[in-house]
Amino acid sequence: MRKPLLLVMGLLFLLVIEVLKVYFIMPFPGSQYSNTISVAYFIDNYVWLLRLAGAILTVGPLMHYLRAGNGWQKTALVAALVLYGVVAYAFNYKFLADKMFYQPKIKQFESGTQDTTNKNKLVIGVAIKGEAKAYPVEIIGYHHQVKDTVGGQQVMVTYCTVCRTGRVYSPFVNGKYETFRLVGMDHFNAMFEDATTKSWWQQATGTAITGKLKGTQLPELPSSQMRLGDWLQLYPNSAVLQPDTTYKKDYADLAGYDDGLVKSKLEKRDSASWQFKSWVVGLTVYGQSKAYDWNGLLAAKLIQDTLGNLPIALVLAPNGKTFYALNRNLNGETLHLTYDSVKAVLTDAETNSTWALSGACLDGKSKGYALAPVQAYQEFWHSWRTFHPGTKQYGK
Repeated sequence: MRKPLLLVMGLLFLLVIEVLKVYFIMPFPGSQYSNTISVAYFIDNYVWLLRLAGAILTVGPLMHYLRAGNGWQKTALVAALVLYGVVAYAFNYKFLADKMFYQPKIKQFESGTQDTTNKNKLVIGVAIKGEAKAYPVEIIGYHHQVKDTVGGQQVMVTYCTVCRTGRVYSPFVNGKYETFRLVGMDHFNAMFEDATTKSWWQQATGTAITGKLKGTQLPELPSSQMRLGDWLQLYPNSAVLQPDTTYKKDYADLAGYDDGLVKSKLEKRDSASWQFKSWVVGLTVYGQSKAYDWNGLLAAKLIQDTLGNLPIALVLAPNGKTFYALNRNLNGETLHLTYDSVKAVLTDAETNSTWALSGACLDGKSKGYALAPVQAYQEFWHSWRTFHPGTKQYGK
């Protein structure tokens, strides 16, 4: 009985290791709801030792039955080995994140005047030291990260379509330029592995969540998500990332993502409020986080609130896609704003000035000033509440 038991245990152990190596870090049923990242990281780091342990359990009985077993025993063993080979291949070469999503082979930009991208497309915009670039969401959503230089500064533009999180980071760790690969996901959020220490980093927060650098934070750079046409109004000389034709089909799979209309349950918007896949706008000010329901913003167009003692305004453009988060404090005075839906401008009660929705003063006493932007994100509610566990909900 000892040989059959060892053989079955060894083969099952080997199969389970191959499956769990990927199961915990990809969106398989039930895999993303528990705090299993430490288990996943352990398996990933010691997978060859675990495979060796399984082989030690298996090799003796395996050789015995291959030499002395009857016909059906040998057939069953060959079938089991083939099954293991298929599972090992699938979970190491088909289901891994970096075998499904690749970096662009050709990174090409066009100027805003030459670009032919649909101006209604959403982009993540970055402006540094006089240079501006726009990265269409349906492009970086497939690649998950694009390495680039803006204003002479190295940037890592990231996006997770399952969380709807666009973030831009400086890819320097402890003063050293670092490269990252997509390794999987944790709580539905994309996860990167650095090349030097093999630590795993959360896309939504830029934090290393396991490995040697656990707790280290990538510096985040200011960015904006908005309609490309609105970005080009703010930055007419902006360059726009072009699609790499190698991935034409992959980009096509995200057609409709901007509006939440893709077929994938992981990426499709729930139109009701405060549901798992509902859209929110999230802000964190002075350590305090708050989420604003997208449906509420669509209805109100302007939401004025105070977060972390900072008076803020959330403003939605008439196109229903571009939003702005603004600091309502101007020279020590809190402005109270009114939205003119006919002219698509703001006016304030304190100085009776007229403001562009983006915060620049167009006319009045405050002409020449601009309301400072506040970093804000549109994302799925499940993502914001997971990575900002103390968040408040506006209106609740």
